[in-house]
Amino acid sequence: MSNGAVILQNISKSYKTVKALTEINVSIAKGELFGFIGPDGAGKTTLFRILTTLLNPDSGTATVEGFDTVKNYKSIRNIAGYMPGRFSLYQDLTVEENLSFFASIYNTTIEENYHLIADIYKHIEPFKHRKAGKLSGGMKQKLALSCALIHKPEVLFLDEPTTGVDAVSRMEFWEMLKKLRSQGITILVSTPYMDEAALCDRVALMQNGHVMTIDTPNAIINAFPVKIYAVRSNRMFHLLNDLQSIPETEAVYRFGDVVHYLSHSKTFDPLSITRHLDSLSHTEITVNQSVPTIEDSFMLYMRKSDKFNISQHDN
Repeated sequence: MSNGAVILQNISKSYKTVKALTEINVSIAKGELFGFIGPDGAGKTTLFRILTTLLNPDSGTATVEGFDTVKNYKSIRNIAGYMPGRFSLYQDLTVEENLSFFASIYNTTIEENYHLIADIYKHIEPFKHRKAGKLSGGMKQKLALSCALIHKPEVLFLDEPTTGVDAVSRMEFWEMLKKLRSQGITILVSTPYMDEAALCDRVALMQNGHVMTIDTPNAIINAFPVKIYAVRSNRMFHLLNDLQSIPETEAVYRFGDVVHYLSHSKTFDPLSITRHLDSLSHTEITVNQSVPTIEDSFMLYMRKSDKFNISQHDN
């Protein structure tokens, strides 16, 4: 994919002694909806700041639509839209004033490019005279996206755009992104929400400044190498540690209101979980095979990379 819309080659970045990114290599196709998935501290925001020319990498090169992020930063700023993780519009300006201001920066007007934002802006247009600081989380999100789109960008960078908004607004937002993708805009999204990974064409799973894997969500799930068992008992507080003492254990971690158990043995008998827990005075034991998710894959990749103690992670 050498003709990708966004290409990162061996990108590294450190803040004093902290390595934020380590040799990141990613190629993203034109018109792709690509997700960078990972928790806080994974390096997602640093990566987006490099791609939007707000930071220079320590080493490696990155291009956006063929423009180098260091040498051609002015060209990238003309063709990129950026929605940072924190609401960064002018709180004391109205909705309409914010949008007009961002349009004027790019020598355009709301009227000229209204068709680009119509599906999004129509939700907040009835409140166009309200100050941005008085908007709800979902409305702020729509305004920020409208401002990022008003100059008709070729590539759109959205850094954790759904953090802190309600579930309905999150769903609406992703529907908007699908419509934008159909217009040929390349979209890069970062998110800590594993369920949003399934809404992307491809994803990069990130942890501690490393990309652990890149693929379609289905391919990542289908490559899950072992069976998962969802376990419950009357002693949930002790369940995690007690399951870890089974000799064939590959990984154990909390997953919602159950504990997920993975064995490295190909001949593993799930009845041995019940027998083991019964011997440790557990009752009301249930053991059910579970279908892998992106989150399960993420947990397993973290364990393999030795970046995190998977048994201590709480979903």
